[in-house]
Amino acid sequence: MADMREMRSGKQAVCNPLGISARSDCFGGARADYPGPVSLLERGLLKAMLRALGNPPVALVPWRGEPILNARGEARVRIHLRDRGALFLLALDPEFQFGELYSNGRLEVEGDLVRLIEAIFAAQGIRQGMRARLLSLVHAPRSNLLGQSTRNIHHHYDLGNDFYRLWLDRQLLYTCAYFPQPSLGLEEAQIAKMDMICRKLHLQPGESVVEAGCGWGALALHMARNFGVRVIAYNLSRAQVAYARQRAREEGLDSRVSFVEADYRAIRGEYDVLVSVGMLEHVGRHHFKEFAALIDRCLGRHGRGFIHAIGADYAGPLNPWIEQRIFPGAYPPTLREMMAVLEPAGMSVLDVENLRLHYARTLEHWLDRFEASREIVEAMFGPTFMRAWRLYLAGSLAAFRSGRLQLFQVLFQRNGDNDIAWSRAHLYADKESPCNMPKF
Repeated sequence: MADMREMRSGKQAVCNPLGISARSDCFGGARADYPGPVSLLERGLLKAMLRALGNPPVALVPWRGEPILNARGEARVRIHLRDRGALFLLALDPEFQFGELYSNGRLEVEGDLVRLIEAIFAAQGIRQGMRARLLSLVHAPRSNLLGQSTRNIHHHYDLGNDFYRLWLDRQLLYTCAYFPQPSLGLEEAQIAKMDMICRKLHLQPGESVVEAGCGWGALALHMARNFGVRVIAYNLSRAQVAYARQRAREEGLDSRVSFVEADYRAIRGEYDVLVSVGMLEHVGRHHFKEFAALIDRCLGRHGRGFIHAIGADYAGPLNPWIEQRIFPGAYPPTLREMMAVLEPAGMSVLDVENLRLHYARTLEHWLDRFEASREIVEAMFGPTFMRAWRLYLAGSLAAFRSGRLQLFQVLFQRNGDNDIAWSRAHLYADKESPCNMPKF
């Protein structure tokens, strides 16, 4: 909580970091829990909402009266609307208001929350470009200009390390893990992810590495400790950088790893390797050219790089509720958009891998741990925050399971550089011999 108070000003921000009002709506101020029976018009509106969703196997249960089922009479999950205002808000702006109403308790889900969201995704089918453009007009996403980008990062990552310790692994890796076997535990899978990244990059002792966005520093420390490289890592989160510096001092790695509290646009110098894990999503589509310029100026003649980022199935804005309440300024690019970042920088793409189901498994672990700690989270931030983050994690899990979101790992190198692997066999070799990589 101390970190959150330090990064935010104002009484409301401390008590309610999401800024969601639990009592107000746009139909007359304070809500009434039971505002009378459901009219024929309101029942018709409920039926129309189900049709607009593609008739998923979901029942809409009004504050009074019988549930409204889809055309086939199926109902694996029930959505309870607690008042009339909630119905009209959901009908007018479902993409945003579902999250608002769920967070403040005016909409409740009876059944599996993840399965509900998956069912809606399946019923909706392929997303349409017109809908995405309309959403961007109604809910304009925050920019990623330098000053706003700093505020965006603080909003999400400086909630306090104690909060993230409740549900992340011991090293606080907040990115997709890698599960060589699906039964592997989260701790081991996160280490396997870091090993895999280092093997893909074929790190050599003495090389220089710049990391654009480093979280709590686990990967930078792993690269220095196990592969003998020198790392300088940039991050805008004050809490994360402070934690990473402390870990480096405790492990005696502070002479080989430097953590800089600054935006990726502040990176200067030339390096052998550039790494970006879980940061491209925060760059924003309007700043991809800046990121491409960074890659070009920072990598030497034989430079190589690696981007690990959440991607989307369709070019368009992030869900507006997630962008407003959880991840301001975030934009998951399509694979085509990621390639457009690398082409102007004169880079050849060597390897692309999609770890979508690995991220789904990672989120299963996170959500289980979050649920086990929900009473602690509620005591720290209140019930609205707890429900919002439960919805965010459940929705993310559903999005990766359904293919709405992807997880791309892209390895690249300067055009014309032939110092590359002959095959991909080394990626799956014993981790004790990561540098055993045949080349052309």
